[in-house]
Amino acid sequence: MTHSHVPGRPGPASSAAEAPAQLDPARTRAVHRAIGEARRGVPVILAGPQPLIAAPAETVGAEGLHLIDRLGRAGATLLLAPARAAAILRQSLDDAAPAVALELARPLIDPATLRRLADPTLDQIMPGFRRMEPPPLADAALALGKLARLLPAMIAAPVRPGWASLPLGSGLLAVPAADLLGYNANVAATLHRVAEVAVPLDDAPDARLVAFRALDQGIEHMAILVGDPRSQAAPLVRIHSECFTGDLLGSLRCDCGPQLKGAIRLMAEAGGGVVLYLAQEGRGIGLINKLRAYTLQDRGLDTLDANRALGWQADERDFHIAAAMLAALGLDHIRLLTNNPDKVAGLAACGVDVAERVPHVIAPNGVNDAYLRTKARRFGHLLD
Repeated sequence: MTHSHVPGRPGPASSAAEAPAQLDPARTRAVHRAIGEARRGVPVILAGPQPLIAAPAETVGAEGLHLIDRLGRAGATLLLAPARAAAILRQSLDDAAPAVALELARPLIDPATLRRLADPTLDQIMPGFRRMEPPPLADAALALGKLARLLPAMIAAPVRPGWASLPLGSGLLAVPAADLLGYNANVAATLHRVAEVAVPLDDAPDARLVAFRALDQGIEHMAILVGDPRSQAAPLVRIHSECFTGDLLGSLRCDCGPQLKGAIRLMAEAGGGVVLYLAQEGRGIGLINKLRAYTLQDRGLDTLDANRALGWQADERDFHIAAAMLAALGLDHIRLLTNNPDKVAGLAACGVDVAERVPHVIAPNGVNDAYLRTKARRFGHLLD
């Protein structure tokens, strides 16, 4: 899904906009299969008025490139987010464009070169490119790369008519482009509770964990219940995106670990609350891409520009998931523990009544000072 926002600032990620028609099980399975094919580097047909054959630049191999070359009815293009394309072309591009297409000569560039073009952390190879008009389904192709938690850089070509009857087309998966674009909102609608258990914590001996899983049967999201939040008119709620490096390893690069423990402690003192622990690492770009962003930060970019250099929006998190979890817990009137006004707006857009924003400021530790300044200056966090 695309979201409008002020340039240079993330908008409320997946703020609610219009929910697409609910996908039936067969169409949902097709999206799951497309994600799996993308992670394996197998081309997928994106169905629509002008269908595309597409595969991620990060994973595609020689066989996949051969399929794209032979089944495409026109030359293949490398589809990139504007920030990544701007670095390759060495020119400024409009950030509002959904995708930028760069012409690829036939036969297509080898897989190793494509990976270098997709990943700004690798040694760069910058052959000359001609910018093309992106195909109509370019945004759906990039959406597939993101759903697969890969770099949003896709090799794509308009597919030949009758591709399914050609020997090379046999067995290739076709999925409607609209289903890829609407998938996140659909998944949130299928979220359901699968387990609940008491897990006493240092700062909250009465804590319980409630596990949620969506129809995709993949990533689980957790709710940490402290005390009895439903006994309060507006319980304290924290939306916390998982952070392997900060929450588990105690990394000093961010403030995530102290924020998590501090939230649980505050809720215990308040007599109840909920931490929604969402599997949306790195503001929704995934752990591997977050580590790539760290590499770019070590080279001088801040956290916002690092995400954008990889081809992602500054914030890719999906608040539909949080809203669905709160609804399942019977909570629709809350006090939100956050410094981020976009979280308040995102939840409100999903139908949650946020009665109050409660600040949750963590002091800098000498390592994350610049990171916190970026949060305030470029993400609009209220840290004073």
